[in-house]
Amino acid sequence: MAHVDLNLLVALDALLEENSVTAAADRLHLSPPAMSRTLARIRRATGDDILVRAGRTMVPTPRALELREETRELVRRATAVLTPVRRLDLARLNRHFTVRGHDALLAALAAPLIARIGATAPNIHLSLLAESSADQPDLARGQVDLEIGANEPGRPEISSEVVGSDRMVLALRREHPLAKGRVGVDKLLRMAFVTVSRRGRLHDAVDDALAERGLRRRVIASLPTSTAALDVVSRSDAVAVVAERVCRPASARLGLVTRRLPLELPPTQVVVTWHHRHDSDPAHAWLRGQVREVLREATDGTAGGRPATGPGGPRESA
Repeated sequence: MAHVDLNLLVALDALLEENSVTAAADRLHLSPPAMSRTLARIRRATGDDILVRAGRTMVPTPRALELREETRELVRRATAVLTPVRRLDLARLNRHFTVRGHDALLAALAAPLIARIGATAPNIHLSLLAESSADQPDLARGQVDLEIGANEPGRPEISSEVVGSDRMVLALRREHPLAKGRVGVDKLLRMAFVTVSRRGRLHDAVDDALAERGLRRRVIASLPTSTAALDVVSRSDAVAVVAERVCRPASARLGLVTRRLPLELPPTQVVVTWHHRHDSDPAHAWLRGQVREVLREATDGTAGGRPATGPGGPRESA
């Protein structure tokens, strides 16, 4: 062990996460030539190329992929061992956090979270951002501190926690010609739908459930947010499928009613994700706790006992 340079683990972790000598150098505040020399040392130590060039980019070798998660965990544990335990002084804590998420979840989160922070940590500042139309590695880049949505991450450097779930229901205006009584499949097929998709998709889990019965519904438009979709529903005979509890305040303000769907749809889970570099950060952990509690109150909280994890199964966002 006297001849083992444990700094190589930190460099290896950065290289395996960034897949780029230049990006890893920037992350570790080194020059690209210095990082290239470090990569050469790692290659000698492991007996593997680790990263190889493929056109203009670099890709990990099979051995590097095997080492990625283990290296990440070793660096995390070493950081925790060498980081002193700090007491969190919330009254004096001065931090800026950026939280990005689905609009309905942010609407449920914003007011109670701001009130909680104002009461206990008045020098914390929040930026709440809407989801972008494309998936971006902003958690890894440090541009976003927390992401809130329905999908667990597929990247090994992203930690996650499922904090609740919600049921999907049909939203329609009270005066809708088909609003009275139970909504069966026959009524459903007579309705005009708008979907909620940040990517403009006209197909979702409702279509999958109908397709299993050999049926198709009529979708006339997609909207990027639940708020926009519910506004259209309030002013037309279009209907939308939304999360019941988190969208309840918006539905009530617009005078909408909701009906149970005559389909078996899985509950929509509420997932909080963050970069693993924040696992041991007391301030970040405190913020995660506040977000967790608010979202559990806003949903049914059935997943509340599920612990935070590392990589989750890859699932594509809507």
